Amino acid sequence: MGVDPGLNRCGWGLIVSEGARLSHIAHGVIAPDPKQSLGERLAAICIGLEAVIGAHRPDEAAVEETFVNANPRAALALGQARGAAMVAVARSGLLAAEYTPATIKKAVVGKGQADKSQVAFMVRRLLPACGDASADAADALAVAICHAAHGGFKERAGG
Repeated sequence: MGVDPGLNRCGWGLIVSEGARLSHIAHGVIAPDPKQSLGERLAAICIGLEAVIGAHRPDEAAVEETFVNANPRAALALGQARGAAMVAVARSGLLAAEYTPATIKKAVVGKGQADKSQVAFMVRRLLPACGDASADAADALAVAICHAAHGGFKERAGG
């Protein structure tokens, strides 16, 4: 499972990785009501991700790391949404791998400076069944692809 955290739109994507073969399972976006308080929005992200994890029972999860943002307020909001995602993953009994945006882009596109449209294009090429996934869901699928490309936890642990 890959997660692209965001306070307004938190993308998630599920794939199966069997060797070099990737298959799309599901994807979506959790979009808390912007009129809600910060705490309610963070809770919505956590509850939404816990529901996705409960429904699909992924073996592993990966979450995009927060990037340094010129706007401190935006960086803080993103960090809080990321924290809610990490809590949801941990409460579900999964470890969370963490990847920088550049690492994800390099794994999916081949270069760490790729733009969002290039990432979305490659996600659709690698996972044709994902259809026309939104940008947030495509980013989450890219996180999952990156985790698979890095061997996941099992390969790193030698098993």
